[in-house]
Amino acid sequence: MSAFANHTVILPDVELTCLTSPSIDDHSRPLVICVHGFPDSAYSWRYVIPALEDAGFRVAAPFIRGYAPSTVSGSGAYQTGASALDVCALHEHFGGDHRAVLIGHDWGAPIVYGAASIEPTRWAKVIAMAVPPGGSMGLAFVTNTDQLKRSWYMFFFQNGLADMVVPANDMAFIDMIWEDWSPGYDATDDLLHVKDALREPEHLAAALGYYRAALGDAFRDPAHIEAQNATQAVPEQPTLYLHGVNDGCIGPEVAESARPMVGDHVEIRLIDGVGHFLHLEAPDVINAQILEFLS
Repeated sequence: MSAFANHTVILPDVELTCLTSPSIDDHSRPLVICVHGFPDSAYSWRYVIPALEDAGFRVAAPFIRGYAPSTVSGSGAYQTGASALDVCALHEHFGGDHRAVLIGHDWGAPIVYGAASIEPTRWAKVIAMAVPPGGSMGLAFVTNTDQLKRSWYMFFFQNGLADMVVPANDMAFIDMIWEDWSPGYDATDDLLHVKDALREPEHLAAALGYYRAALGDAFRDPAHIEAQNATQAVPEQPTLYLHGVNDGCIGPEVAESARPMVGDHVEIRLIDGVGHFLHLEAPDVINAQILEFLS
């Protein structure tokens, strides 16, 4: 972690702290922005960032709005569309050009779909993991009872009881989520950083706010409607989608069902032997997939 610098970007509604690679100010290199999801932090990119740096890219990985050390949203907006606009603002801040690349995992996947779709000229390629593009998730909620059972937590988060349960016993709920989603993976180091990002009540409320804005009655900023719709779009750029066969959060059959919903410019690859946090479970395998696609 010592090779990464903390870089704070002040935006109108939020201050985002980013982990950046050593070459972040070298504008001869293409910019890559890596976007994490829940329950996670920017440190989950710790294997991806050096691989991209060594391959000639420069990288910024934000703690998404609401996740410490980034601030909570001043307006209280936690639509994924708001974060998609944040990502476009980071492209501007770091002096990105048309060669820039987006990589997103979990919530970061729809966030990068939105950023790529709302401002397509900024981005050359898109890589996403763990939440498929297209409408497969919405379809799964209606037609796939196994996936509905896996997604129980999303509905639990709509209840105020979650505000008491999730932080209890040193966030044992978060430990359970990682164990269920990436069976057999030792997440000890990751969980330390995740809990630091969510420990304060206002930051945990922000993380749950993404789910409440998606499925509940939480605040939705009307200014973000177009960007929010874009998070459900299939990016027009060449796109690589990676999904772990052992994913305990979203089943591999949901990823398979996305194939007819996307064009030939989207490549969907299922990765054996890994679960939801595939870039941490098998970094050499996932980095090779990423670098092959970007080459």
